[in-house]
Formats: sequence, C-alpha cells, structure tokens
Amino acid sequence: MQPDNQHKFTVTAGRGIIPLLAKELTGMGIKKLRESPGSVQFTGTLADAYRVCLWSRLANRVLMAIGHFDATTTDELYEGIKAIPWENHIKDNESTLAVEFNSFRSKITHTQYGAQRVKDGIVDRFREHTGGRPSVDLHQPDLRINVYVRHNHATVSIDLSGESLHKRGYRIDNTVAPLKENLAATILNAADWQNIAQSGGGLLDPMCGSGTLLIEAALIAADIAPGLSRDYFGFSFWQQHDKESWQQLLAEAQRRRRSGLSRLPKIMGGDSNLVAVDAAQANIAEAGLSDHITVVHREMQAWTDADGLPAHGLVVSNPPYGERIGRDTDLPALYTSLGRLIREQLTAWRMTLITDDAALAKYTQCQQLSTMPIDNGPIACHIINYYAPRRHKVSETPISPNKENNTASQIDLIPLSEMSEGANMFANRLAKNLKHLGKWARKNKLECYRAYDADLPEYAVAVDIYGEHVHVQEYAPPKSIDPEKAIQRLDEVMMVIPQTLDLPTSNVVLKLRQRQRGTQQYEAHAKQKQRIKISEQGHDFWVNLTDYLDTGLFLDHRITRQKIAALAPAKDFLNLFAYTGSATVYAAAAAAKSTTTIDMSNTYLEWAQDNMRLNGLEGVSHQVVRANCIEWLDLAQQEKQRYGLIFLDPPTFSNSSRMEGVFDIQRDHVAMIKLASQLLTQDGTLIFSTNRRDFKMDSEALTKLSINDISHATLPEDFKRNPKIHYCWEIKR
Repeated sequence: MQPDNQHKFTVTAGRGIIPLLAKELTGMGIKKLRESPGSVQFTGTLADAYRVCLWSRLANRVLMAIGHFDATTTDELYEGIKAIPWENHIKDNESTLAVEFNSFRSKITHTQYGAQRVKDGIVDRFREHTGGRPSVDLHQPDLRINVYVRHNHATVSIDLSGESLHKRGYRIDNTVAPLKENLAATILNAADWQNIAQSGGGLLDPMCGSGTLLIEAALIAADIAPGLSRDYFGFSFWQQHDKESWQQLLAEAQRRRRSGLSRLPKIMGGDSNLVAVDAAQANIAEAGLSDHITVVHREMQAWTDADGLPAHGLVVSNPPYGERIGRDTDLPALYTSLGRLIREQLTAWRMTLITDDAALAKYTQCQQLSTMPIDNGPIACHIINYYAPRRHKVSETPISPNKENNTASQIDLIPLSEMSEGANMFANRLAKNLKHLGKWARKNKLECYRAYDADLPEYAVAVDIYGEHVHVQEYAPPKSIDPEKAIQRLDEVMMVIPQTLDLPTSNVVLKLRQRQRGTQQYEAHAKQKQRIKISEQGHDFWVNLTDYLDTGLFLDHRITRQKIAALAPAKDFLNLFAYTGSATVYAAAAAAKSTTTIDMSNTYLEWAQDNMRLNGLEGVSHQVVRANCIEWLDLAQQEKQRYGLIFLDPPTFSNSSRMEGVFDIQRDHVAMIKLASQLLTQDGTLIFSTNRRDFKMDSEALTKLSINDISHATLPEDFKRNPKIHYCWEIKR
C-alpha cells in the first residue's frame, strides 16, 4: 500500500525517445520508474509530477491515474466513469473539461463514441449530485481527462500537462513544417549538446528555420526550464492543485534561469529565407533570448568561415526533406555543403542532422558516430551524429575573461533613483561595506573578499569581490517568503551591484546554491574554463567564477592559511581534502620542508598544480596524490609516515561515486581525526576545520589529544557578520 501523498504517473513521449526520457526523469531525482512502449511510469508526489511538467524537455504529457476498472462494453465504461468522485476534481457549472479516449486490443474500438460515453458519465454524475454540469472546452479546459482501455481494462487519468509539453510558450511565428520543440530537444540530447556547451563549445544551425533548435539549445545550456514560459497546465484549475509546491518550483526555475544566462556559450543560426529569419528572431525575442542568440540572413553555401565561433562546438540542423525542397537532386549538394563546413572550416566541431533519408548521410563525406531512429510527425527519420574531423584539445593555459569571451548576460539597468526603497537600502549597505572593507583589503594586500553577506534579511545573497569581478551567491529563501518577491529582489541585486561598483554587468556572476537531485553533479556548472588570477597577501591563485559551485578559493580560510604558513617552516606538510591547494601554496611559500597534497578529484589536483606553478613552487619536495583520503590515511599509518603539520578540512557530506559509502562529518570526524593525528610527529600540529553550521566536536571521544578551539581567532574581518561560517581547532598529540 502506497502513502497518501504518493501517486502513479505516466509520462508519454514519441518513438525512440523513451530511454532518453527515463534518463531525464532519473536526473530529476525520480527513482521508482519503469519503461514501457510509448511511456515511462513512476510513483511519486504531486511535486515530482509538477517538476516533470516544468522541466522535461522530451515528454509529451504527464498523466496521473485516478481510477481503474474493467470496460468490455460502453455501458461498463459509462458506469465506471460515473462512479469516480469528479466533484473532487472540478466544479460543476463553473468548469470546463475535455476528454481524450484511446483503446488497444479491446472490444471498445470507436474512440469518438468512447469519449462521448466518458463525458456522459461525468455530466450525469454532476446532474444527479448537484443539478449542474461542466461544459466542454477542447482548447484549454479546466480539466483534461485521459482514458486508455487496454485489453478491456480502463485507466482513467488527469492530464496534468493540459496540452502537449512541446508547446513551450515562445512560438509566435512559424515556417513551413517547423520542428516540434521536444523533438529539437531530443536531437540536441542525442548530440550530447549539454556536455559540449559545458565545455565552452558553441552551436551553429545554418538552416535554422523558425529557430527551434537554437532556442532549445539555449534553454539547455542556460539551465532554463522549458515550461517556464507556459501560462497553462492541466493542473492550473484542478481542485486538488498544490499551489504552494508549484510556486516553489517556479521560483527555483526563475533563479536558475537568471544564473544560467550568465554562462551561455555562443549560439548562432542563419537561413536563406528572410521570412524564416524574421520568424526565428520573433520566437527568440518571445523566449527572452535576443541578447544571447544571433540569427543572420545567409545562404547555406555562404558559410565559408568560422564567423568568430569558438574553437569547438556543434553544427546541428534539420535540412529540408525531398518533399519540401521540391527536387531530390538538390539534396546531395546541400549535404555536401554541410559536410564541407565542418571538414574545412569548423574542423574541431561535431555535426548532428535529422533526415528522412539516411542514404543522404554519405554526401557529407564525414564519419558517422551514431544514428537514432525517430519520427518527425508522420515522417520516419534518423538522427545522425558525425565525428569532428579534428579532435578539440582544451588549452592547458587558464583563460582570463575579457570583453571578447565573457558570456555573462547583459541586462538593462534601471537607475537606482527608480528602484524600490529596499533596493536602495541594499545599495547603501553594499556601498557602506565597500568603503570600510575596501580600505581594509588594500591595506592587507587582498584582491578578493566578502563585501556583503545577507546583511539585510530581505536581500539574502553573499557578494564576493574578486578583483574587477563579482561573485554573487543567493541563499535559498524560506518557504514563508513570496517566491515572486524573492525573484524581484534578486533582480534588484543584479542591477544594484554593477552600478554601485561601477562595473559592466558581464563582470557580475550569479551562482545558486541549490540542492542537487538524482544524477546531477554537485560541483560542475558551466565548464567554460575561464579563470582569472587574483592575489592574496602576496600569493597568486587561479579562481573560476562560473564553472563550479565554489570559485577555487575559500575566502573564510584566509587566516587559517596564514596560521599554516606560520607553522610550516622546516615541517613536512600534509594537506588532506586539499581542493585547489591554496593551503599548500601558503605552506610551500613559507619554506615547508615538503608538501603532500591529496584529493580525489583530478580537476582540483590539476588546479592545485597550476596554483603552485603560478607561485614558482615546484619540485620533487611537493607531491600531489589522487586518493581517497580515508584509505590513504590507513595506508600512511601502516607505512609509519609522519608530518609536522597537517591540514584536515573534509567535506560536510559526500556520497561521491568515487567513495565507498556515505561520508558525514558529524558522524565520522572522531575516526578521521584519530587517523590523522597518528601521523603527527611528537611536536606536530593538526588543523581541523569544518563549515557545517551545527557541528559539535566530540572532545570526550578524543581525550588523548590536546584540542584548542581557534574558530573565533581564524574568523576574517569580512566574515565577522557570520561567525558560524566555519569552525576550526588546533590539535596536538
């Protein structure tokens, strides 16, 4: 028996899409799912179903089952429908409904008559119970009912999507045979566009039509919910609609959109038909993406140069089919031109096409990577992926953002004089903090510091200065805050900051600290590999403001790093869970005898080595080790390794695929501190730190160690407004 808040849902999609849809739903955190022909079923809450309606790029409809019964005749169908308490779902004479009826291998074969009997059963129930009756609206009813009779067994469902989810709400102009939005998203999914975009790759559709592939590519790359622009769903006027859950989901999606637009890669399209170009530009404007997608009027054969596109990316297109272009003889030349584009101009780019004739693929003269059968309406097609002629190699030299390559969103700034009283209060507080902390930072040779940390509860963000750039993190607002108000305040924050600091909006990056679901990566964001160099007390570091949840430098550990430098001379230094190795830089620069830097992430270890090179700190005395720190501690104890100084700053929680089991700092800190302290020399020091707000040190379990709480002493000036930012202890044997 399932809990009251659990329901059974069916998510439908087209031919060939079901495995991709199942993977997409898993990525949303939905676990109890099952694939079947034409759909994926799962058990979950209404909020789960709402999330699918808002976020699925591939689905057609989301159905919630409310009744099951045998229906071998239309009379049995009528009685089964009439027995359902429809008054719990819609009002009688104030509501509208629509019915969709389908059957499979059942005695009821006339779908139109089946739909009529379903409507009769609902209307007659209302007449008997209330005297009124709902009316019919086939366009956007208050309740859309789906009845599916399979092997004479009827399943009655509420259509929560209302109308097909491919209708995103941005299409206001069409061309001949436009590509459906969820089919465009499927093509991009099959092309691995999300990973290409995250690595900084661009996208080009040289035959863009009304711009569907361009818009869907931008929505994917910017983490924008495809349903965010829709003004109608099937649950909008449903009696059991959970408005609070829906508003919370919308608010989360709005914040993710704002953050995602700041890291969009180059997206460009063109078409030989000026009417198509106008249609694409109109649809792009309706989607709010005019500042992020470029569309030009150009013949396919005229794409003879890279047009300032990135070094690697994806050419994707829906070329005309024979029946639409008029003459089949035109098609081979068209495919030849597409192939020439990536073979001769965009040589590190991949290409993906959808075609109704797989034989045409040979005319590109490019090597096929994979094919996938799919339907474009009534036309059986194939999605064909081609290898890039030349593999793109990411430069090992970190890139510093500039006007040419920065992809942060540009917004129209409203003058402070025209903003709300709250926005002006935020601006005044930020300016006051900057006046005080800016002077302090210059005196202490700091290019990066925290300028604001939710000083005003209504504006719950952290604002960190990194030289000429600003990193903004939004704290998730409590459920008691009106989601629309929270979004409005976030918009005000992003307008106030560039004006107060006199910086271009492209230098302000917004980051959202959101709970990750399913298979989402906690650490990775955009992977633009754009890093800037900053200085902290004479040491240089690479920071990345866009690609990860954190920037590569924990600003609240500044004094802790200074303490490590003071203790490091002539000591063997061990940095566990080292992240990007900033503590190692301080220790090595302070003449540590040796340093050992350990982390499980190759990305962070390479970053740590970059930081060491940046400060001229290389050599055999500085080792970098990729390992599970707990396992490494066990091995080091067996080998009787000893260190005069150890820095232990574990994650609060980890269920990394590279680590067996689940690590929890509160539960596991005693065992970890014991292991680490056994590697200390007789006069050695262990610095242990955590940022878990409710952490409690279990001193009673560590009585053989001398433990000194230095949390307050390691709290920097710019973090004193938030004393729980971290806890820190000095531990000796």
